[in-house]
This record gives sequence, structure tokens and C-alpha cells, in this order.
Amino acid sequence: MAFRRHSLSTSIAHLHGDERTVGSPLNAAELVALRRTRLFGATGTVLMAIGALGAGARPVVQDPTFGVRLLNLPSRLQTVALTMTTTGAVMMALAWLMLGRFALGKRRMSRSQLDRTLLLWMLPLLVAPPMYSKDVYSYLAQSQISRLGLDPYRVGPAPALGLDHVFTLSVPSLWRETPAPYGPLFLWIGRGISALTGENIVTAVLCHRVVVLLGVGLIVWAVPRLAARCGVAEVSALWLGAANPLLLMHLVAGIHNEALMLGLMLTGTEFALRGITAAQPLLPSNRHEWAPLAGLLIGAVLITMSSQVKLPSLLALGFVAMALGWRWGGDLRAFLLAGTSMAALAAAVTGLIGWASGLGFGWVFTLGTANVVRSWMSPPTLIALGTGQVGILLGLGDHTTAVLSLTRAIGVLIIAVLVVWLLLVVFNGRLHPVGGLGVALGITVLLFPVVQPWYLLWAIIPLAAWATRPNFRIAVIAVTLVVGIFGPTANGDRFALFQIVDATLASAVVVLGLFLLTYRRLPWRELPAEADTPTGSAADEEQTPRPAAATDAYADSP
Repeated sequence: MAFRRHSLSTSIAHLHGDERTVGSPLNAAELVALRRTRLFGATGTVLMAIGALGAGARPVVQDPTFGVRLLNLPSRLQTVALTMTTTGAVMMALAWLMLGRFALGKRRMSRSQLDRTLLLWMLPLLVAPPMYSKDVYSYLAQSQISRLGLDPYRVGPAPALGLDHVFTLSVPSLWRETPAPYGPLFLWIGRGISALTGENIVTAVLCHRVVVLLGVGLIVWAVPRLAARCGVAEVSALWLGAANPLLLMHLVAGIHNEALMLGLMLTGTEFALRGITAAQPLLPSNRHEWAPLAGLLIGAVLITMSSQVKLPSLLALGFVAMALGWRWGGDLRAFLLAGTSMAALAAAVTGLIGWASGLGFGWVFTLGTANVVRSWMSPPTLIALGTGQVGILLGLGDHTTAVLSLTRAIGVLIIAVLVVWLLLVVFNGRLHPVGGLGVALGITVLLFPVVQPWYLLWAIIPLAAWATRPNFRIAVIAVTLVVGIFGPTANGDRFALFQIVDATLASAVVVLGLFLLTYRRLPWRELPAEADTPTGSAADEEQTPRPAAATDAYADSP
């Protein structure tokens, strides 16, 4: 990923471009178009929610729609349900793309307008069955194992609970024998949910969705503040990151713990940078000068907590440490003090969570559990699979497993080298820590042994708060649309190929028809430039937002 390095001491006053301003409020025509776009996207998520009754990942037992005439209808018309889900997803993605006209131009929607749009699009998905993944059922089973006093890092759902247990039945067969790969904080939360809900699947799933909402709320809180530090308009960052269709499809609808991980990581990064900005530029010499570092302490704790959900977020603590070392002078003494203090704090918080939860450190040995999946989205895995097929065609035998071990090891080595280099660049003051974190997570996702569609959000969301180049945005938009629209089908292993093809063709026809019907009513084209400002019925939409000041020295982005 190309990026440009900047001196961290450059003042925000020297920056220029549209990203450095909030922009003018929308005019009357744009407000009408915004409301129509909001409604178009909400219609899409409603279709997704209805289609999920037949195409979603419903539980094998305790299905609340079973036997209910109207609610059970989509499950008996599976191709129709899949068509509705696909059509809704495409509508929501296209509405997001049109929403970008009001987030990136000279006139921009306000923060509250974007917040209301995001909330409206999420609401139908909150009551829908899980979509695009059955991972939430693994969460329930692993949490139940922990609740029973067993070690979820040693036994899987089937050995611990039995094959006929209400939770095990809904876990995909691939994961019924495998131990939990998630951190103790997440399983601790899951154990609390299990204690609260017992073996009621619907209630437990809704509780996990509440945890996802908490994570999304933290993301929405942190992203605009990080964007302000980088001189990026908060609405632009929120549109590209928090309102991204992948977040709605996979974190909210799919119920993935990445929401909590990212929320804690980004919130912790904001608190930490706030503390570093307020700290003395040199090493503190008395206790009064240490006081501003309270924010740094809170941030480091939150980041470490995020790593106890999923480990990759611990990278943020490394970039915070390097930023602190640069703030303290950028010499070897500052490097050692900042690095060792953050490492010691992380070790203490990790030990405390492991002890308090009673789960210990067994999760360290199960981090590679997901590697059994051969994901085509992972370049190292894709290369190995392609090489293995070539060997078979040439009559050399199937050496895919051996090649896979080699390519994945090379990928991990490249990740380590590039992350260390990025850390040093941040320590030298040539790269903003938010940018370094985003690029590092992007490299990690790109070269990770297993890549799922929602993993892309690890990099997209922090980079949305830092990167401003049009090429970056175009790349994110393209990846979002391709992965979101043409990615894995919801519960796709349950559908025959002809059903998927029929649903795809039917969705294409429906979307094309909607495009023709709404061509003059939705902002498919750029709206004419008008000088007027919101008046009349649009007055209650939002007042003109104030510019967010970039208050620290790390105010540069590419």
C-alpha cells in the first residue's frame, strides 16, 4: 500500500485541501437527495432482514420462526429469500456509495445526519437472524463450556457439551471438535451471557448483538476524534469506515467479535494519543508532569483489553509506544522506557484478565485454529493452492499442504519485517501512529494465513481516519463493493449452485429496474451545484457543524 511520510512536527496550519475543512452544509436539493438515499439504503437492509429468515444462519433448534406461517414462509422459498438478501445487500451498498457524495464534496452532510442514517440502516438487522456466518453459535458453545468449568482452550463443543447439545447442533461441523481461538476477555463476557440466558439461543444471540453494538458505538466515538488528529473531516472518515457496508453486513448482521476488538482498540488509541499530546516533550522529572499520562494509561489498558478479544489489535500498543518514545525525545533511552513500560503494562493487564476470568493463557496455543480454513482471499494461501493444482496437473503429486506451510511462513515473516519497519518510522517521527497502525493491519490482513471478508475492516477503519488520497478511497470502495456484493453467500453451503445463480440473476434484474426507476430521483449522477442553503422543512436536519481541530503534533496524513 502506497503512502507518503510526513514529519510529525508539521503544523496543521500548513496542511491544505478539502479534507482540512468541514465544508458547507447541504443545499435544499441535496437534502432531498440525502433523505431519498437514506430511505433507499434502509429499504435494502429491510429486505436483507426479511430474506435472512430463509437465507440466514438460523439455529438448528429453538428457531422462533418455525411453524409461524408468515415468518416461516421465506424458509420454504429459499431462492426467493436468497434473492431478497442479495438484492437488499446491493441496494445498501449502492446507497452507501451515493451517500459518499454528501461526505466527500465541498458541501457535506452533518455528523448527526450521518449518525441517523447509520442507525436507520442498522435497525432492521438488529432483529434479523445471523447472516453470512455461523460464528455466533461457536461463541455460544465456547462460552457454555467455560460456564461449566471446563477449559474451552482444550476441548471443543462436541467433546465438552455433546453432539446433541442445543448449542453444538448449530455449530458448523468444521468447528465442533476445535478449541476456542478467542481471547479470555471475550469468553469471559460470553460466559456472563451464558449465565444470564441459560440455553436460550435466541436471547443469547441477541445479547451478543448488544456486545456488537457496544463495539460499533466505540468505533463511531473514536473514528472522528482520530480523524481530527490527522486533519481528516470526521464525516468523511465515518462514511468510509463506520458506515462501510462490510461493517453492517458482517459485524452487525453477522455478529462478529471484531466489533468489540476494533471498538476497544480505536478508543484506546484515541485516549493514548490524547495523553501523549498532553505529556511533556521530554521525560517527566516530577510527579506533576506524569499526570497528563493518565489518558495514556487508560488507552493502553483498553488496547490490551482489545487484544484479549483478538490478538492482532495489540499492534496498536506498539505504535502508541513508538509515538510516546518520539514525544520523549526519540533517542535510545526514550525508546527503551516507552517500550518496556507499555510491554509491562500489557503483561500486567493480560495476566489480570487471565487470572480474573479463570481462563489463563491457554488461548495463546489455539491462535492457529482458523488455519484449517483455506481462504482464497489470502494471497499466501491462494498461491499455495494454485501451486498444488499445477503439481497435480503435471503429475508431480499433491504437495499443497507442504507448499501451504512454506507460503504462510513467508507471509508471516514479511508481516514481521514490515511492521517493525513501520514502528521505527513512527518512532522517528516520520509517520502518524494512526497511519502506521492502519498500514500495519493492512499488511497483516493481506498476508494473513486466513482472510475473511470482515478482516478487511481491521485496516479500513483506522486508515479511514488517516488516509486522504483519492486512490486509497477508490481502492476501498472497489474492495467493499466486490467483497460485499460478490463475497460469500449467507449460509451458502445450504444452497444448490442453480439457486445461487438464479438468485444472482434475479437480483441483478431487480437492481437494474430500481436504477431505471430512480435514475432521476436518487443521486446516481452528480447533483447540480446550487448556491442556496438548507431552508424550510430542511431546517431541522442539522445546523452547520464546527470544524474539528487537529490538536496534536501528529496531524499529517498522505
